[in-house]
Amino acid sequence: MIAYLEGKLAHKETHLAIIDVNGVGYSVRISLNTYEKLPPLESNVTLHTVFQVREDAHILYGFFDLNEKNVFEWLISISGVGGNTAITLLSWLTPSEIVSAIRKNDVQTLKNIKGIGLKTAERIIVELRDKAGKVDIKDETPQTKLREEAVQALMILGLPRALVEKQVDAIISASTQELKVEEIIKKVLKK
Repeated sequence: MIAYLEGKLAHKETHLAIIDVNGVGYSVRISLNTYEKLPPLESNVTLHTVFQVREDAHILYGFFDLNEKNVFEWLISISGVGGNTAITLLSWLTPSEIVSAIRKNDVQTLKNIKGIGLKTAERIIVELRDKAGKVDIKDETPQTKLREEAVQALMILGLPRALVEKQVDAIISASTQELKVEEIIKKVLKK
């Protein structure tokens, strides 16, 4: 199983990204939520993935964060909900909105999405109610977005992800004022 891909973003469309990993281009289906978080072309990027093998195709689905990947895996575990339907759901709603709809038994929110009928919406709520009640999924805050932008920018400069993440986290937690991405990058490069 392919757990994630880390490489250069070679191509992106609203439903597809191609990640160049050491000269091999992986075509990955993505949601609109992931598309909106992708960096510019030729930037380093990491996508968490789910590899689905069907009779007629082998499909790699990619997600910018683990919350989205986890909700995708929950959705495809339901009979009648395939990868394309799950990606459609995650394109219209964030992972936290899906979890919220499940917790509130909000059939209407799920049913309003193209391709989701009443029975499918009800099945999603019934089958995922227990899982949704046990997790705390939050949308990306401005601080986590700032962190990820700084990490991605520093990785483009050739610094290893693990080192960059530790330094960026230390700078953000030590700061008493709101920082900009450029300020974080400068502080890391001075170390």
